[in-house]
Order: sequence, then structure tokens, then C-alpha cells
Amino acid sequence: MGWHGHLTLDYRRDGDTTQAHDRHDGPLRVLQRLYPEGPGICHHVLVHPPGGMVGGDTLDIDVSLAGGSHAVITTPGAARFYRSSGAAAVQRLRVRAATGTRLEWLPLETIAYSGCEGENLLRFDLEPGAETIGWDVLALGLPAAEQPFERGRYLQSIELPGRWLERGTIAADDRTLLDSPLGLAGQRVIGTLWLAAGHAMADTRRDELLDAARAACAGHELARIAGATAPHDEVVVLRALAPRVEPLMALFKDVRNRWRQIAWGLGAVQPRIWTT
Repeated sequence: MGWHGHLTLDYRRDGDTTQAHDRHDGPLRVLQRLYPEGPGICHHVLVHPPGGMVGGDTLDIDVSLAGGSHAVITTPGAARFYRSSGAAAVQRLRVRAATGTRLEWLPLETIAYSGCEGENLLRFDLEPGAETIGWDVLALGLPAAEQPFERGRYLQSIELPGRWLERGTIAADDRTLLDSPLGLAGQRVIGTLWLAAGHAMADTRRDELLDAARAACAGHELARIAGATAPHDEVVVLRALAPRVEPLMALFKDVRNRWRQIAWGLGAVQPRIWTT
């Protein structure tokens, strides 16, 4: 029998302030609520005290944003999918964002340990006028600690219904996928960063976002294994591979800062937990 954690986050605008209400059941909760950018943007830090998930564990996160609210959600450390004896460990995120809301989903990386059976399912339902910047960063195994990803399976799904769906399974024995130049080319860190809207973006705005991401990649060590595209007229995506987490996260933080300036006129304010 695994552990089931359920966290509900509700954001509402009250005057100039984004108010947040959270309810939790099981090992998943809010560590801090901060306002480093002023009362209009609520920064939330989520924690999972057990530190990782094993077979049979389930974490459900439900996020709702009412008109005018803006939330930044992150974590203090990596999520971990540990070895399983057979059952899958599942994390599900469901976001419902009303018109005029903004969400930044910025957790630190997920580590898939050798032997894990993991599923990470993200769904964003955006009404017209809602927007989100988010990322997902996956590290396969711990090669630096001589713990490569040699067994197991990891399923990843990122969905904006009717607009964009990325869904795939990485199996440790699929050497073609892991090592082929047409697959992961031997890299063991995979990242996807997106800006998505509940409405079609103007061509000039979409091009400016793409140009900003490509400019950040051009001078970066991951330039040859990173690329920005617009798979839908409501979505801009930057994908990258890397040999380790640090350069990929540095690139994503840079692009996130550029995108929030272009899209929302906001400065490069980082969650405080990243520097403590």
C-alpha cells in the first residue's frame, strides 16, 4: 500500500492581493507563502516531507486560479521516483485557470532512479485570457554517483487540452531512444519549458518570444541540443537536452526571465527558496 498525498491550491484576487487557500491530505503541503514582488503575485513553495516516491505512491495537486490572480509555484529540492517492486508511483497536476490569470509552474528537477516505475501527468485547462509559464526537467539516474538509469520506466505527459499534448515513455532498456542521435543522443537530462495561453497569440508576440529563447540558446553551452518552436498558435516551447541538470536549469531560468518581461512586463524575480 502506497501513500496518497492530495494538495488543493485556490488563488483569488482581493483588491491588489492574490490570496491563496490551501488544503492538504497526506504527505504534501505548502512550506511558505511569500510576496517578494508585492501583493499581486503569490509565491508558493511546495514540500513532500518523505523526500521521494516509491511504487504505489500517488500525489495529486489541484490548482485553481480565479480572475486576476497570479501564482508562482516551486519546490525546495528535486522530486524523486525511487525503485519500485512493480507498482507505479504517480504524480498528477491539474490546473484550472480562469480568464485574466497567470501561473508559473517552476518545480526543481525530477530524478528517475534506476528501477523506478514513474508517471508524471500534467494538465493545464486555460480559459481565454489565462496564461502560464512552466517547465518540466527530468534527470535519468545519477550517473555522476555511478547510478545510471539501467532499469525501469518513466511516463511523462504534458497536456493543454485541444492545443498541445506531449506524452511519451522512457524505458531503460530502449537503447535506441536513449542513445541514438535521433533520440536522447546519450544525454540523461531532458527539459521542456513553455509559455501557453488560452487564446491565440499575435504573430509578432509569438515571434518575439521565440527570438528571445533562441537568443538565450545561441550563447549557451547547450546551443546544439536546444531548440524553440511554436507547436500551436497558443503555445511556445523550448526543449533541451543536457549531460547534467545545472546548465539546463540555468538556461531555462534565463528564458523564463526573458519571457515574463516580454509577455507580462515583469522583472527577473527568482523564488527565494532557490537562493537559500
